[in-house]
Amino acid sequence: MIYIIRHGKTELNKANVLQGRSNYPLNDEGIKQAQNAADMLKDIQFDYVFSSPLIRAVQTTEIVVPNKRITLYDRLIEMDYGRHEGTDLKNMPEEIRVFFSDFVHNPAPESMEQLSEVLKRTGEFLDDIKSISGNILISTHAIAMKGILENLTPDSQGGYWSKYIGNCALYVADNQDGHIGIPTEYKSKK
Repeated sequence: MIYIIRHGKTELNKANVLQGRSNYPLNDEGIKQAQNAADMLKDIQFDYVFSSPLIRAVQTTEIVVPNKRITLYDRLIEMDYGRHEGTDLKNMPEEIRVFFSDFVHNPAPESMEQLSEVLKRTGEFLDDIKSISGNILISTHAIAMKGILENLTPDSQGGYWSKYIGNCALYVADNQDGHIGIPTEYKSKK
C-alpha cells in the first residue's frame, strides 16, 4: 500500500500565506497533527519512506515514522511560486486569484511553476516507485500531493486540482505488480 500525507501546519499556513518552497518548520499545531497521523498509522510497518526535502515534510515524516530511514526526493517538493512566494492569500493579486479559481483552465502566473510541470515531476516520482512492493509512506505538500493524486486518477475537469487538501491529510492507494490503484482518503479504523 502507498500512503501519501501532506505535511503538518506551519506558521505560514496559519497566516494564510503562499508558502511554496519557503523552508518553515511545523508549528505546535502541525506537530500535534503529525502526532495524530502517527497514531492513525502506528500499526503499519513501512518498508520505504519518501519525503520532500523541505523541513516541514521531513519533520512530519520523522514524527509519523520515527527511527525510519527517509529518502529525500526533490520531485516531492512543493510548487514553485516564484516571485509570489510569501503572498498574503487574503490580499492576493488578481492574477493569483484567477489562477487559484480554476487551476485547470488558467495558467500559473509568470514566474510560477506550471501545473503541467508539477504533474510531470510527480508522475516521474510515481514511475520510480511503482515497482516497489510493501508499505510506502510519501510525505509531501498540497500541490505536489494533488499532482500525485491527479497522476493516479486523471480528470480533465480538474479532479484533485480543485480539491482542498488540509494539513496532514492522508490518502492511500493499493500498489501491486507495478500498478498503483485509485487513491482514497485514509480514515482511521478506530
